[in-house]
Parts: sequence; C-alpha cells; structure tokens
Amino acid sequence: MICILALDQGTSSSRAIVFDERGTVRAMAQREFRQIFPQPGWVEHDPFEIRDTQFATAREALASAAIDPAAVAAVAIANQRETTIVWERASGRPIHNAIVWQDRRTAPLCETIRARGLAPLVAQRTGLVVDAYFSASKIAWLLENVPGARAQASRGELAFGTVDTWLAWQLTRGAVHATDVSNASRTMLYDIGRGCWDDELLGIFGVPRSMLPEVHPSSHVYGTSDAAAIGGVWPIAGIAGDQQAALFGQACFRAGMAKNTYGTGCFLLMHTGERFQPSRNGLVATAAAQPDDVRRYALEGSVFVAGAVVQWLRDGLGAIERSSDVEALASSVPDAGGVSFVPAFTGLGAPYWKPHARGTITGLSRGTTVAHVARAALDSIAFQSAALLAAMGRDAGAPITELRVDGGAAANDLLMQFQSDLLGIPVVRPAITETTALGAAYLAGLAAGVWRDIDELARLWRVERSFLPTMSRDRSASLMSDWEHAVRQATAE
Repeated sequence: MICILALDQGTSSSRAIVFDERGTVRAMAQREFRQIFPQPGWVEHDPFEIRDTQFATAREALASAAIDPAAVAAVAIANQRETTIVWERASGRPIHNAIVWQDRRTAPLCETIRARGLAPLVAQRTGLVVDAYFSASKIAWLLENVPGARAQASRGELAFGTVDTWLAWQLTRGAVHATDVSNASRTMLYDIGRGCWDDELLGIFGVPRSMLPEVHPSSHVYGTSDAAAIGGVWPIAGIAGDQQAALFGQACFRAGMAKNTYGTGCFLLMHTGERFQPSRNGLVATAAAQPDDVRRYALEGSVFVAGAVVQWLRDGLGAIERSSDVEALASSVPDAGGVSFVPAFTGLGAPYWKPHARGTITGLSRGTTVAHVARAALDSIAFQSAALLAAMGRDAGAPITELRVDGGAAANDLLMQFQSDLLGIPVVRPAITETTALGAAYLAGLAAGVWRDIDELARLWRVERSFLPTMSRDRSASLMSDWEHAVRQATAE
C-alpha cells in the first residue's frame, strides 16, 4: 500500500489525513487551537500552536493508520489562506502572532489605497479587490507596528509566509522558504498573469522583496521533512490553499467545472482554464492549483454567512438544540411561507459587496412559525450561492452545467435539492467529502509518481448522490427575484 500524508491546516483546527492510492481515507486526526482576539475586529493565531497541533495530528494519524513509514510516498499541505506570519530568519521566531484572514485591522490602509485610485491596478495584476482580507496590508501593518521590524526587513533578516510557507519552513528546519502559486495569488503582491511577484505592488505596500518565498507549481517537490518534525523523512510534494485544493480534490480540472464548499461560509470556485481575466461581476480571479508548469486560473466568490446561519438558529434564537436538527425542522413545512432571510450578520460578500448590510427577515405574517424561519435560513444559503454562480456564468460567457459540492452543510439533502432547483442543474455530492486534504494529496501524489496524470485522478472521483432539478425555471426565477428584493431591503441606507 502507498499512502500520502495530507496536512489540512484550517482556521480553527489542524487536521491530518492519511490517504491511500485509491484516494480512500485510512486515518484522520484533528486538534483545535486558540483563537486570539486582542481588539474588536482583530483575529490572531499563535504560529507555534499552528505548528505544534499540526505536527501532533500528523503523528496521530500515522500511528492510527498503522503503516510502515516506507509506505508514505509524500507529504501534502492544504492551508487557511491569506493568514500572515513574519519571522526572523536566524532564530525562526515569529515577530508577532499570525494575523488571520478574518482580521480587519488594516481596513483603513486599504481604504487609503483605494482612495489613491490604485484598485484597478491591483485588480489587473492580481485579480483581487483591495481588501484587508488579503495578506499585503497585513505585512505592511507588521512592518510598521512591531518595533524594529522595518529595519530588520530592510537588512533581509525577516521572512514572510502564509501558513503553508510557515509549515514548510518548520517541517524542513528552515531549509525551505517557498509557497505555491495558489497561495501566492492571495497575497495581493503576485501578478498572476505573468506568474511572479510584482515590484510595483511591493512598493505600494512597502514590502521588501527579500521577505518573500520562492513560488512553485502546486505539485512540486519542495524539500524533505525532518524526521524530528513528524517522524519521517518524506518529500513535501504538494501545496495548495484550501479552496483551490478543494477544487482540485473535486476533480474540477478544466474550464467551466465548479465546486461549492458549504461551511461556516461558502466558497464557490469555477475553473477558467489557462487564460487570466479579471471578473466584471463582483468576483475575484485567482490562481488555480497548478499540477505542472502551465498556469491555470479560477473565479471565486465567497458567501460570508452560510452554515453560520444555522449556528445562529441554535445559539441566538434557540430554535434547535443541535445544528443537525435544522433539516427536520425546515422539512416540516413545504416552503418558507413567503419569508425571506438575508443573513448579512457581517455584511454581504460577492457579488454584492455590501459591507454595511445587516441581517434581515422579511415576509413575516401571523401564520409564520419557527419552522418557516428555519426553512428561509437554509434557503438563504442556496440563494447566495445561486447569485454567485449566475455572476460566474456571466464572467465565463457560458452557463455552468454541474455543481460539485462538499463541506459540512453539503450533507443536508433538503438544502442540496433546493440548490439544484434554483440553479436548474445537477448538484453532485462526492463519495469522499474530505476534498481539501484530498486535493493536496492528489497534487503531492502526482509529484511523487503515485498517480500518472489528472485523467487518472478524474477516474478516482466518485459520486455519492446527485440532486436533479424538479422546479420549473419560471418558479425558480420568481424565487430569485423575491430574494433580490429582500437583499435590496437589507442593503437600504
């Protein structure tokens, strides 16, 4: 048996999964770590906690799999994207906690960049919108606010990395300072059309080039793990940001193929092939996971509140005891009874980009019950995803014919059926839903020779269930119109 050890480093926990050559999960381990909130809107992680929990889960998963170390062909890394770590090259010690992708402390700096009229340049080079979400402004904040950091950086003493780079450095005891194209594309410093760090963007954000990691394809032998780190000397052969890894794990290898991850939020990505084109419809363009030297791209849209609306039903409204109870409650009524729920608890993301929108429930009547509100809450996840997919179709110039799904809420049959009805296309749930770690494992396996090519990987992908549309297109269009009306109410000044 040949196995891949995939490190799946997420925002709230570190996981490790051992896959065999058929893409089957052989063992898994998971550990949560602290979320640090120094001020409202600030979110940090301890980089050493990230490392220690990730290494511990790797050892646990390998022990649980009970395999010979010689059976491990490669190590893969999938990671929370944009989260920013800066450390001293000599000591390997971070100069500050990691600034997490959710952190909003650099919003004023981003507003200044936009006021200078630089947003079109950023979009043209990176495919991104100028926002605190991405890494560039976080690096700038660290250099300006950590005493001595700017001087250290100017002397070439500091290294920057997203979480994948930090883990690769730790796995190799500082021998490797590198990232892949998918993570580099989320920094707002990388020209994804030319495939290189951009000096003009580095100048805008005041980031010395000496801080930056080398950039390689996602499927690439970056180095070898030190035995003291995770118990073996293995090639680190695959790295990708979590959402691009999930797109690859869903075998969406060609233009027009799309996946949606239903988690706390939703991340919808569509492969757009080998041509980079910024979005004209409120999405971001990004580098797709790259299995070889050919650059590939994707369109991406994010729903800020998806599964989180179910958590609110549980914790805020007290409507359910467990998140898993929502499907039965929502299924107890035939539809939402005219209720629309716009869960803009933290504003609305793509394609609306309305940061000041607020959560809104409309259409209430004396006949409305908590079941109708629960149904409307579930429906809101599908409505937001449908709006994203429509924007992607406009950018692509062609309709999407199938949506592959994963994430916790993808297990909800009622939601998946309604999603298919709204879109008018099949919604397909795979047999293996650990698509983020699986995608990274696929990339590592390609570099290590476990699999020959993406055609072989495509044959490994298997369907657990397909949801086919049953609603008329007129009815779905009417429901989407009602949803857009509710969005306008939620965003009214």
